[in-house]
Amino acid sequence: MQLAILSRGDGWHVQDLIRAARELGHAAKAVDFRRLVATNAPPLPEFDAAIIRTMPAGSLEQVVFRMDVMHAFAASGRPVWNVPRAIETCVDKYLTNVRLANAGLPVPPTVVCQTADDAIAAYDALGGDVVVKPLFGAEGRGMVRATDPELAWRTFHAIEQTKGAIYLQRFVKHPGWDVRAFVLNGEVIAAMKRTGHGDWRTNVARGGTAERHELSREEAELALKAAAATGAAIAGVDLIRNERREWFVIEVNAVPGWKALAPTCGLDVAREIVRFVAEGTPCR
Repeated sequence: MQLAILSRGDGWHVQDLIRAARELGHAAKAVDFRRLVATNAPPLPEFDAAIIRTMPAGSLEQVVFRMDVMHAFAASGRPVWNVPRAIETCVDKYLTNVRLANAGLPVPPTVVCQTADDAIAAYDALGGDVVVKPLFGAEGRGMVRATDPELAWRTFHAIEQTKGAIYLQRFVKHPGWDVRAFVLNGEVIAAMKRTGHGDWRTNVARGGTAERHELSREEAELALKAAAATGAAIAGVDLIRNERREWFVIEVNAVPGWKALAPTCGLDVAREIVRFVAEGTPCR
């Protein structure tokens, strides 16, 4: 099978997928989203299936065009993972949050607005301790915890000036760690506990450390239901526990990384993904 790996280049994850495909007897090639050219014929005709690895930054028109190409690829009868609709859902924190809440899953109280005045009112309503997140973002980049009204006002005003959406979520007072569960085709294939060191953020990319974690039944059910709510067959689901030991779903990532997860859990994640995409089932 000829696999296209859509990304913004040939970084570590792309190379890992290419390696896994080769070992499983398939061929995989990196395709840069920024170089896509399409006609009214089915796009990327040389490929049998596609894996969306990352979506590069771009203008609204560029990103919409790239997703249109993926929709057209899928409409030609060839599999795309994750499906374009799941990518569109998970890249948008507000839409993800709504899908999770509508599925009855526990999520922190959240407000999204467009003006600093509305954001200040939401900040007060959420208890004066919030996490401000970019609507589109990953790995903890661009997040600010605001506990001071002056800092909150400056942050909200700066976002308003750039015509961005202001996404506020009540801070969950956690024990200093969270859980990342990796879901593939309706199964949690691995999970790790991520611990922050002097930082409320636990992302490994931000300096957190990881250890293998055995999910409880409750944690596994939350992860699987969260992935299903967003339509993501491949998903990184982040779970966090508050001081009362209540679990919340914080995020569903439809292009999850595994650079820390794979060695932590002793699992060849790239091989699992390629086997699922090319043959329909994980390799375990």
